[in-house]
Amino acid sequence: MTELNATHTPRIGDYLKRLKSPWTLTLMIPVIVAILDQPNAVPVVTFAVRALLGTLPYIVFAVIMIAGLKAAGAESVIAGIFKGREVRMIVLAALFGGLAPFCSCEVIPFIAGLLALGTPLAPVMAFWLASPLIDPPTLLIAAGTLGWPFAIGKAVAAVGLGLMGGFAIMALQSRGLFTSPLRVQPAKRCGCGPDPMNGKPAWAFWHDAARVDTFKHEFAQNALFLLKWLAFAYALEALLVTYVPAALIAGLVGGEGIVPIATAAVVGVPAYLNGFVAPALIAGLMEQGMSSGAAMAFVIGGGVTSIPAMAAVWSLVKRQVFVAYIGLGMAGAVLSGIVFQLVA
Repeated sequence: MTELNATHTPRIGDYLKRLKSPWTLTLMIPVIVAILDQPNAVPVVTFAVRALLGTLPYIVFAVIMIAGLKAAGAESVIAGIFKGREVRMIVLAALFGGLAPFCSCEVIPFIAGLLALGTPLAPVMAFWLASPLIDPPTLLIAAGTLGWPFAIGKAVAAVGLGLMGGFAIMALQSRGLFTSPLRVQPAKRCGCGPDPMNGKPAWAFWHDAARVDTFKHEFAQNALFLLKWLAFAYALEALLVTYVPAALIAGLVGGEGIVPIATAAVVGVPAYLNGFVAPALIAGLMEQGMSSGAAMAFVIGGGVTSIPAMAAVWSLVKRQVFVAYIGLGMAGAVLSGIVFQLVA
């Protein structure tokens, strides 16, 4: 009997998916520049390569840190902060929101489990607002690209936004709002890592062969992920600095006052890609005249309204809670921008 092997005929959509890959787009940028504007091809490539090499030490340290946290099972430490008095939970959730070593698919079952177990919405909201804004890898990438003052300012803004959101929700709940926030039952785990709700971390993970394998896997995966997105980010920054008129950027988000800051917060909604690409784009915008306050508002507003962050919230809670999340995030972005402008 003859076996017929099914063959897959590539569709146009398959090719389009490949074209949308950051690697493909990164390689296409210098090619397109060389075709359309040959004199600037070498400067664009040189700018992007130098920027990537300058950030390389931060990339290595960030990859080692996140792989170590995952191998040790540090997620269970984060689960422990959602116990005790509500005020204490809000403060700890805001502080530790930026340290959570969750992948995007782990956030949903973690939060769903907390809400299903009766954890108050206020500390969950504090964690939710702070978590997408900063974590160890993005903190280091921001420091390497924009400097430590901006990176620390972003971390402080993330914690401040978490505190503001947590206490705002607690105040609204005391008035009878958000009494039943959960939309769905807890989602099943995706299978990528230990259960964050149980277990104890093993900090000396190198004594366990399985955890060492986890470390190697996470190191390779995160190194590839960071290099992919940062190469794309610096290629975009090179284009931005080369071709976008400085007067245009300065006119939109330059100067002092609340209007450029609010504009940057709103622009961050569609323009923000992820926490690894954003610093390079912001560096380019600041070179072209973007104010420091507008830059902070852009990164805070864009982080809260990024697709993964919004999808996690929308999939679990009712519409009014989602609206509160977006409203608190945008208000916090503008406030963060104003404060950072005054300090910087």
